[in-house]
Amino acid sequence: MFNVSSQPKTRVIAVANQKGGVGKTTTAINLAAALAEAGKKTLLIDIDPQGNASTGLGIEGSTRRYTTYDLIFGDVPATDIMRQVGEAPLWVIPATTDLSSADIELMSRARRTYLLQDALRQPAITSAGFDYVLIDCPPSLNLLTVNAMVAAHSVLVPLQAEFFALEGLSQLMLSIRELRETANSSLRIEGILLTMYDRRNNLAQQVEADARDNLGDLVLKTMIPRNVRVSEAPSYAVPVLQYDSQSKGAVAYRELAVELMTKHGKLAQEGAAL
Repeated sequence: MFNVSSQPKTRVIAVANQKGGVGKTTTAINLAAALAEAGKKTLLIDIDPQGNASTGLGIEGSTRRYTTYDLIFGDVPATDIMRQVGEAPLWVIPATTDLSSADIELMSRARRTYLLQDALRQPAITSAGFDYVLIDCPPSLNLLTVNAMVAAHSVLVPLQAEFFALEGLSQLMLSIRELRETANSSLRIEGILLTMYDRRNNLAQQVEADARDNLGDLVLKTMIPRNVRVSEAPSYAVPVLQYDSQSKGAVAYRELAVELMTKHGKLAQEGAAL
């Protein structure tokens, strides 16, 4: 994790859920874009071997000479791996299928759960002045995801507003609790983000009610609606904020960025007052 005394502004958030199809990568892409649009210098690290977050931000596979694999296992400096997205204050460390073997390689490494944390301590990253570092995790609780949570301050959990949504969430919560006890005592849940939410659907409303009843304030106020523009944007390799800036999906991700920035601002003020 970043040294708080030297990098008080940087917030590292792992975007994780071991269940696929919940809008995890979509959230990582569009939250990163919304933070950058708000003027926050943001780094998105793609640690999913599918590399969809990289593709969704316009980083073509043929151009990914260096990737997250090199960040974790190689001696390539981060400055050679980071790619800026257009003119926005947004950078990406892309991923490729090279990461598919990472779990096997990590098993034989010393400090195997700390390699990403160690990589983020490179001067090229710590001195860059990032406000936010988002880590898009694979849809599983493997060693790559564990590395992300060990390196992070908090975990943002996208949760699809559909039947069985809460199934499996207990396992993720348990994993976070175990990591807090063993490897990262400051790890917290950033929030549960309801995604693909349809207000016209009674089931979605019931999922929201169940989530808020069971998880209370952990459930974020912002909810991401089911929106065709959000689904279409990745095929154009751009965030929905760029694809259709006024769509309901784009508006929701801006609201999510504001909710998180407001929350972090209050935490910073409380910390300064102590």
